[in-house]
Amino acid sequence: MNMKRILVAGYLGAALASTALTPLSAEVLRVMQGQASGALNVPMNRAVVVESEVPFAELSIANPAIADISTLSDRSIYVLGKAPGRTTLTLLSADGQLISNVDVHVTPDIAEFKERLQQILPGEQIEVRTANDGIVLSGQVSSTAKLDRALDLANRYAPERVSNLMVVGGTQQVMLKVRFAEMNRSVGKALGSTLDVTGVGTDGGGSLSLGNGVAGNPTGSLGLNFGLGDFEFELALEALETKGMVRTLAEPNLTALSGQEAKFLAGGEYPIPVSQEAGTITVEYKPFGVELNFIPVVVDGDIINLTINAAVSSIDNNVIVEADGITLTGFKRRETSTTV
Repeated sequence: MNMKRILVAGYLGAALASTALTPLSAEVLRVMQGQASGALNVPMNRAVVVESEVPFAELSIANPAIADISTLSDRSIYVLGKAPGRTTLTLLSADGQLISNVDVHVTPDIAEFKERLQQILPGEQIEVRTANDGIVLSGQVSSTAKLDRALDLANRYAPERVSNLMVVGGTQQVMLKVRFAEMNRSVGKALGSTLDVTGVGTDGGGSLSLGNGVAGNPTGSLGLNFGLGDFEFELALEALETKGMVRTLAEPNLTALSGQEAKFLAGGEYPIPVSQEAGTITVEYKPFGVELNFIPVVVDGDIINLTINAAVSSIDNNVIVEADGITLTGFKRRETSTTV
């Protein structure tokens, strides 16, 4: 054995002794002299054995930061994945001839990731693959909350290298039953204290107060009741309405996909002149009446986050502004917003 071969063998032997590696994978790639070698897939922090048909004298790895190599014999090589990426393993014979170049592909350890994913999200139809140096998730999950959990776990194995191709299945459409009602302020307070509808619980209804003075009634207030199962509240409103103490302004049913906005307007649009450059005047339309915008987000199963924006507005003939010979009328407007 010449001096060069002695140094190479000594270096590889020292590397094996210092790392004290033990094969963690049963995978073996066999290299045939004079034939193209297949790619060697190595999970990160795991090892694969490469066996050569003929004895080799020299080894080299193009990027030691991606994979480490050690000799087990003059025909066997131990390849340890260190970091995601691609590199090349070169084998040379005793006479300096090329035996083979092996394409080494180190990927995140998805075997362990799949086990953890199954433990955390059992029953979810999630497929896991590797792509370049990252993880690709595909398939279908039952809720956005479980999708977020899967992505969070994947980012622990491949930080900032996760591709999400998953879709959310199940029922992702939400219907909101709304009643806009005008009532006397004292009635509203009594109703709220009796049925405790001003708070929102898991199974209860809720009420949003929109100030006082609705549709020319200075003593009134508008309540927005969103149906979360409060049957008593509905009965009370109907009873008060038959006695003339409550007047229903609008009662829409709105349906929207999870994450999408639904809008409702019962009223009209009022033309407002707007001065532009060069002395021209254009007309813009301002909506008035009963307005409601809501965005539902199905979080998980029977958990829904609901963002609601509601408003009631009317033309106020008591407020008149004249500008450049144009008479403009004011508006009364009450609005509120919440997330439940």
